[in-house]
Amino acid sequence: MVTFDDNAKLSGRGVQKRGRRTGLAVGGGGLGVLAIVLLSQFLGVDLTGLVGGGTGTTGGTSQEGTELANCRTGADANENIECRVQGAYDSLDNYWTGEAPALGVTYSSPVINLFTESVDTGCGAATSAVGPFYCPADQQIYLDTDFYNDLRTRFNASAEELAQIYVVAHEWGHHIQNLSGTFGRADTSQTGAASDSVRLEVQADCFAGAWVGAASSTEDADGGRLLLPITREQIADALNAASAIGDDRIQQQTQGQVNPETWTHGSSEMRQRWFTRGYSDGAGACDTFAVGASEL
Repeated sequence: MVTFDDNAKLSGRGVQKRGRRTGLAVGGGGLGVLAIVLLSQFLGVDLTGLVGGGTGTTGGTSQEGTELANCRTGADANENIECRVQGAYDSLDNYWTGEAPALGVTYSSPVINLFTESVDTGCGAATSAVGPFYCPADQQIYLDTDFYNDLRTRFNASAEELAQIYVVAHEWGHHIQNLSGTFGRADTSQTGAASDSVRLEVQADCFAGAWVGAASSTEDADGGRLLLPITREQIADALNAASAIGDDRIQQQTQGQVNPETWTHGSSEMRQRWFTRGYSDGAGACDTFAVGASEL
């Protein structure tokens, strides 16, 4: 499915490709507690052992980020996954530049880092195993595009174009939460269907849906049309991805049973419903911290 207007001009900014790194820093310079909680639950992998204790590292080398030089048009975004991330960046940045102030948020653009295997971040070192994530410390998003293969093979999601961009839009939602102070106010020490951790995640899904609702009106670097109208099939694909990474579905797949008391991201139904609310009603309808447990 084609998502971008072939003639759209991509900005070439905000997305960088990080060089391959070997080795992983663990201990005092490791991932922050908040990042660990978010990342661990995203893929159902327990990474809490990286928090605290020790300062040892393994050796390795890294490179500074470089821009995506070959990503110039919407046609490039339709053909190449890295260029698609660039197109997603342009659309999301255009949308949130206008929308964030309406939410009372002083907006600044994040950076998206594409990496392979492992990467150094403001939250410490991380590997591809943790999946896509947002680091509040440096206000940057990190993504190994091989994750989209994991969506298909591990989570049985279709993971077509809009679903891929939904993943970026969700992490961008965390950036908005960070800028608004929501991260700082949230108590992520608790788990459960009505916990702050779940409220953070379904709000990010709602923000992603709000962007989808306005995506076809976002503009390219020259003020022209960036995205073609979003189709029902594409929305269904994004909802499929949201469902695939619900706590209940992951628990059923990995443990054979569902325990809502341990949820940190929300059920498949919750994630789909909040995405749909954002899509239908906009970002202003995404205050998940203002609703009771029965409304989540």
